[in-house]
Amino acid sequence: VFKFLGAIAVDLGKDRVKPFLPTILTPLYRELNSTYAEQDPTLKNLSQEIIELLKKLVGLEAFSVAFSSVQKQANQKRAVRKKQRALQAVANPDIAARRKLKRHKNKAETRKRKIEFLRPSYKAKKARNHGLKDLAMVE
Repeated sequence: VFKFLGAIAVDLGKDRVKPFLPTILTPLYRELNSTYAEQDPTLKNLSQEIIELLKKLVGLEAFSVAFSSVQKQANQKRAVRKKQRALQAVANPDIAARRKLKRHKNKAETRKRKIEFLRPSYKAKKARNHGLKDLAMVE
């Protein structure tokens, strides 16, 4: 997809690509700023190359305006999601409690995995499966 976006941008030319610049930059920016553990470095490099190509194609000023608008939009989306999560904790405390329990459980499992990786002789205790008890509401 990134190669396609780059090819389209080059094919359209300097003047005709400017209106589509924010649309083209959105996935590239998302890939550059992603913090996934299993991130593919080739994708990141490819997106960086295409951004450089676009910068040369349309000029630094037009590129900067479009890139800053994409950045601003992404930050606004992040802020809205964060606000919704905070509101959900107040509006639906049961869902928030379940999410918190799940997060703590995952954190404990991650810690055990790290310890087992660092010290192979050490075996962490596995949590017992309580079945219905895990589904019960916590107050």
